[in-house]
Amino acid sequence: MNNKLYGNLIFELSKEGRRGYSLPKSPFGHYGLPAGARRTKDAELPECDEMTVVRHYTNHSANNFGVDNGFYPLGSCTMKYNPCINEEIAGYPSFSNLHPLQPTESVQGALEVEYCLQRSLAEITGLSDFTLNPIAGAHGELTGLMIIRNYHQSRGDHQRVKVIVPDSAHGTNPASAAVCGLEVVEVKSTPEGLVDIEDLKPLLGDDVAAMMMTNPNTLGLFEKEIPEIAKLVHDCGGLLYYDGANLNPLLGICRPGDMGFDVMHVNLHKTFSTPHGGGGPGSGPVGVRKGLEQFLPSPHVIKEGDKYAVENDHAIHVGAFYGNFLVILRAYTYILSLGKENLRMVGPLATLNANYIKESLKDVYELPIEGLCKHEFVFNGLKDKTQGVTTMDVAKRLLDYGYHAPTIYFPLLFHEAMMIEPTENESKDTIDGFIEVMRRIAGEARENPEVVKSAPHNTPITRVDDVLAAKHPILTYRQLTQDSETV
Repeated sequence: MNNKLYGNLIFELSKEGRRGYSLPKSPFGHYGLPAGARRTKDAELPECDEMTVVRHYTNHSANNFGVDNGFYPLGSCTMKYNPCINEEIAGYPSFSNLHPLQPTESVQGALEVEYCLQRSLAEITGLSDFTLNPIAGAHGELTGLMIIRNYHQSRGDHQRVKVIVPDSAHGTNPASAAVCGLEVVEVKSTPEGLVDIEDLKPLLGDDVAAMMMTNPNTLGLFEKEIPEIAKLVHDCGGLLYYDGANLNPLLGICRPGDMGFDVMHVNLHKTFSTPHGGGGPGSGPVGVRKGLEQFLPSPHVIKEGDKYAVENDHAIHVGAFYGNFLVILRAYTYILSLGKENLRMVGPLATLNANYIKESLKDVYELPIEGLCKHEFVFNGLKDKTQGVTTMDVAKRLLDYGYHAPTIYFPLLFHEAMMIEPTENESKDTIDGFIEVMRRIAGEARENPEVVKSAPHNTPITRVDDVLAAKHPILTYRQLTQDSETV
């Protein structure tokens, strides 16, 4: 259908529905836009029949990689398996067709889900209460730091403006602190990859608002001195913040609240099976210890007798409504599906899978820190570095064998870092296949390094200049067509 005919059709269909607004007659359906806002020529869009369009997007979808068609060795971080029952429940019209402005009397079921998830998360983490409002992990970090800042200010501790962050921390930790208007102070790690307590002690004082940690840390190592760290931070009047991105290996085994953490966020879209690959959707509920509940943001779901209500008198607001409800629903479904007994198996199985891969590959990949890991571990590239094959090369070569690449060049403690974190869902057969391919790539790096350095070879797009692509993205189909040879 050409633009002229389409515009006239829309114009005629819309005339009757626009009471009190007179649309000028226009062959292009401008709807009364001022002349300066109108196109002077047709949009440069391809003219295609429906079948061509369907084939185009179907073929593109076949190029997507997801946990449903291959092993994803950064699973607990990004792409844990999302059970089909989650999608079934989230698709119920009685949930998916709700409106956030409905009266609470008409959404008691949805409020019950939110309240029950708040209580479940509190029990799982050892904290007192939760808000489900934040819609991402980083959003949860910001919310948690706002809670901490408001807590100190309510006590007149306006000088507490520093946040201590380990040098192995997730990058969002210092970013969230800075966005919250707080000063970031780095604490170093020991050669064993744990927080250096002797480096921490001089940083503590009456200007410290909080220390942010994740446990196990980004090297997959459990911070064994966490009771002493908690005492040091609390003794100086600060609060301890738990980055919940690495909660997966602790489920049902130990709780951040019992370790001494005061505030934490939980990545529902990681730990509780609602993958956020592609940038969304996410959910980052925040929990607090007893005594900090008043600082949680509004709206906050509570139970009054046998009814559910919403409090709106809390100090801060971080979201318009009740959080990313369908992600919340999926996470609650996941928890109920596993139950208390099976939830206890998540951490040990994820830990077993990670250690199995680590021990099977450490003879060909450099393991900078020996010992038991939790859900993840970090290699420092290949052991044999004589051929100049980098972590990036290994990651690209994995694509040729049908595996998604792991997280690379993070954490920043190691020059050729390669972080591998399988989930509890993966079978031994799948993991054995991944190990075999990783060993094969190590062999190629020794015997035929160019095949690894020039990978990938079997993907729709070969190796690109990532920096150039980020600085100069191709945004139009015509430019993509013209530049396809160089891409």
